Amino acid sequence: MSVDIDTVKRVARLARIAVDEEDASRMTGELNAILGFVEQLNEVDVTGVEPMTSVIPTTMKMRVDEVTDGSKAEDIVANAPQTEEHFFLVPKVVE
Repeated sequence: MSVDIDTVKRVARLARIAVDEEDASRMTGELNAILGFVEQLNEVDVTGVEPMTSVIPTTMKMRVDEVTDGSKAEDIVANAPQTEEHFFLVPKVVE
């Protein structure tokens, strides 16, 4: 895949970034170099390689999944202007 100057300008416009002709031309080369590197990475055979999230083997700390009410209902609604039975009262928006 290669990027042309029109694609760079279109992406810049979508991202709301001001890019002049000189910058667009420079970015075209840079983006093509990046995409070339990604294509090289796609050629690497990773068959049998487990995906990893860290270079050091780690395990996530697990906790018991217990359903609770949080025991903080009073604290949560303490600063609300209007409440009823631990619920926020808000003005009706839709008729």
